[in-house]
Amino acid sequence: MILNEDQAKRYARHFSLKEIGVRGQKKLLSSGVLVIGAGGLGSPAIMYLAAAGIGTLGIADFDAVDCSNLQRQVIHKTGNVGMAKTSSAENFVRDLNPDIRVRRYEQWLTPDNILDVIGDYDFILDCTDRFETKFLINDACVLAGKPFSHAGVVRFEGQAMTFVPGKGPCLRCLMGEVPHDAATCRELGVLGAAAGVLGSVQAMEAVKYLTGSGDLLCGKIFSFDGLTMKVRVHSMPGADPGCAVCGSQPRIHSLSDNRDDYLIRSCETGGDQI
Repeated sequence: MILNEDQAKRYARHFSLKEIGVRGQKKLLSSGVLVIGAGGLGSPAIMYLAAAGIGTLGIADFDAVDCSNLQRQVIHKTGNVGMAKTSSAENFVRDLNPDIRVRRYEQWLTPDNILDVIGDYDFILDCTDRFETKFLINDACVLAGKPFSHAGVVRFEGQAMTFVPGKGPCLRCLMGEVPHDAATCRELGVLGAAAGVLGSVQAMEAVKYLTGSGDLLCGKIFSFDGLTMKVRVHSMPGADPGCAVCGSQPRIHSLSDNRDDYLIRSCETGGDQI
């Protein structure tokens, strides 16, 4: 891959980083990242991944832009209210960086389609806020051998972790079964800047993974509290041998084996609202 003059100028600050350089930038431009959820976490993640020069950026979200999103979902504009979030996000990316190929998935991810969607990507970002969806993403990535970054945020705080096959626990190792009907930020509220911090962490994990730079949050949880400005990185136990999806004797061999876990039981059936 030969970088053109515009790319040489655009990514000059990456070239100055010995951990990335020209070689790392070429890796980014030839890589694909899928962001599931174009909301409060997905917005900063999409912004920084596009700016970093991720060659193919997948954006999955079935929701439309609502006025209530604009307090935190920073890639969407007032004039885009009512537009599909994937279309709004694509417009933002194209304005920011014409290098990027955007692939839109304006659909609800289910056990029947998620493996097809994630199959072409090198790294996945879980930017959703319902545990049913998070466990679906987790189980699909484990079964497909895909690395992914998980994050969650509510009120002023959040956490993030990264799963790489064979290098630490998955989300199900830590939480076991899906906690159905857990409160979301729609009920509890969320500060937009807190979502920005966690979404940026997810984008950084993707860039680090793709370029082979630094230490990933494998076997660790990054915790951020915006009220106290405390940041901690906790070490976690290793992968659970009894985990239903990645353990030594898993009971989940396909997503159809656990279909009921992924059904949202809340009376609200709208999109993820981080």
